[in-house]
Amino acid sequence: MTQQENVYILGHKNPDTDSICSAIAYADIRNRTARTDTFVPRRAGQINEETEYVLRRFGFSQPGYMSNVGTQVKDMDIYKTPHLEKTMSLKKAWDMMKANNITTLPVVNAEDQLEGVITVNDISHVFMDTEDSLLLSNARTQYHWIAETIRGTIRVGDENRFFDRGRVLVGTANPELLSLFLEEGDMVILGDREGDQMEALRQNVSCIVVGLNMEISDRVLALAKEKGVVVISSVLDTFTIARLINQSIPVGYVMIRDHLITFSTEDFTDDIHDTMKKSHYHAFPVLDTQGRCLGTISRRNLIDPRKKRIILVDHNEKDQAADNADRADILEIIDHHKLGSLETMTPITFRNQPVGCTCTIMYQIYGEQRLEIPPGIAGLMCSAIISDTLMFRSPTCTLQDKMAAGALALIAGIEIPQLAKEMFRAGSNLNSKTPDQIFFQDYKKFTAEGDLVFGVGQISAMDAEDLSMIREKLAPILKTESEKQQVPKVYFMLTNILEESTELLYYGPDSEKLIAAAFKIQPENGSFRLPGIVSRKKQLIPAVMKAAQWLKSTDLSE
Repeated sequence: MTQQENVYILGHKNPDTDSICSAIAYADIRNRTARTDTFVPRRAGQINEETEYVLRRFGFSQPGYMSNVGTQVKDMDIYKTPHLEKTMSLKKAWDMMKANNITTLPVVNAEDQLEGVITVNDISHVFMDTEDSLLLSNARTQYHWIAETIRGTIRVGDENRFFDRGRVLVGTANPELLSLFLEEGDMVILGDREGDQMEALRQNVSCIVVGLNMEISDRVLALAKEKGVVVISSVLDTFTIARLINQSIPVGYVMIRDHLITFSTEDFTDDIHDTMKKSHYHAFPVLDTQGRCLGTISRRNLIDPRKKRIILVDHNEKDQAADNADRADILEIIDHHKLGSLETMTPITFRNQPVGCTCTIMYQIYGEQRLEIPPGIAGLMCSAIISDTLMFRSPTCTLQDKMAAGALALIAGIEIPQLAKEMFRAGSNLNSKTPDQIFFQDYKKFTAEGDLVFGVGQISAMDAEDLSMIREKLAPILKTESEKQQVPKVYFMLTNILEESTELLYYGPDSEKLIAAAFKIQPENGSFRLPGIVSRKKQLIPAVMKAAQWLKSTDLSE
């Protein structure tokens, strides 16, 4: 069975009702028709009051926020490392690394929270460079791990106790000489001579290790039990025991705890590239949003990262798309605007129709797929058509839009005039918003041939007083937002739906000249009055671009 993966459906950066509702509708269509993958609606920016009202009215939550569709760590193949705890032995860590052919292991607790990192180099240093006979006790090594490391069995004593004082020695002298170098608390590796073993017990050692599974007398075992001495019997010889025993120390004694380089699943690959490149580590722990360690990634993961797969609705301009859209795998575009600047590496499905709203196209697709439209989604789509066509007053509105809205209203059980009134009232109620929030509520950036770059925002309302209040808030910040966004010319449309007219605010070099040329009028009190102009897409933008071309040709001829 093919593993399902997410495909994200997004509208533009400053989402309006159409971009949100068409993403929700198309996700429903694809999830009901596709055999693989899961289609998830997302928003590339903050929704406005009108859209918030529509979602609440028909019982939908806001789609999740996704302003950047670049590759993230969670899109990579994260290597699922074995579960290594700091109490485990270095030998256990070494065996895990060999078995999995890796050089770095995260050290975690029982809740998978990262506690440190251990590498092959760290272990090799202990194996090769340590001459300290107090290493095991300084590391507080558990007898259980000592026995496992030297392939031994604990004959007497508690395996959960710690060897926490004394040296590790090999007892090769006769019993009389043993007493000269043994100290209380030491661990001693011995042969099968009972006299050596009894002398070690008399010196109050902590542990006796006997190799080659040699016989240990009942007398020795009984005295060891009485004194609380641990006795371990190993199948290995004395030399091998002495060579391996340091490998029993706990990982926590050697692991790196401070200044760890870790990455979050939410990190973008562009942001971590330099960090990985500069580090001498080969692999890096990956933490989820709860801080749990999921495994590791390495520099190899950067060679060919798995791109996010996306479908774009209600736009096809690069400047309007979520950040890094050009680095994602765009599967489809469904739109009703002019052709924009987005490019794809391979051919895709691109559906672009001259209608007033993307949700009109969604209505057609439901019919083509012979899918019943849920009443809630019908309400969303009808709202989007009302919004984009200004309740059929916009010149962008077509017969197809009107027919779709009528059919959707019947499915949703709504009255279009009443819904429109409530929507537009919610959209123009901006008392709680700051001027810059209002400015970007429905703002788009446009680029034309040559060096023409400009931005246009729009607020539509059915009440002239609401628009007047909005004008007072916006007029002083046009200059600030132009400089902040590095857009030389900015315009803002204050559109009166009932009067079917727009007051156009402007700022920037030649911004006044451009509108004057486009509409053959002059400004009044710092703005242009544009009767009959309500559509940014079909009336304002084409006129501005045509005027820019005319002005440019006039300058050249002079």
